[in-house]
Amino acid sequence: MAHFAKLDENNVVVFVTVGRDEDNGKEAELSARTGDVYKQTSYNTIGGVHNLGGTPFRKNYAGLGYTYDAGRDAFIPPKPYNSWVLDENTCLWNAPVALPSDAGQGDPPKLYTWDENTVNWVEVTQ
Repeated sequence: MAHFAKLDENNVVVFVTVGRDEDNGKEAELSARTGDVYKQTSYNTIGGVHNLGGTPFRKNYAGLGYTYDAGRDAFIPPKPYNSWVLDENTCLWNAPVALPSDAGQGDPPKLYTWDENTVNWVEVTQ
């Protein structure tokens, strides 16, 4: 089953659809047939890794608001915070400070949220 992302004039994903099996690998034909711009995307690719062991395709499965970067031939999610940095290998955004190593540990597990004002992780307390 082929999946396709419809792009707007800024290469931002506005729609993702399941295409016909016969459209697999034929995004140019699909775009010509519909008059819109479509790029094929892999449901099983995240961070440049195919989760079923196959060949990764365009770094990430496209989602609404993702941008298609033609130079990288990749789908990049929206930047969550101004301070975060794009990982060129995965085309995912990373915080400039590592998540504390105790995140998810303990009972109850420690939870953290990003604070853009301090550019750091802050423990969530009740």
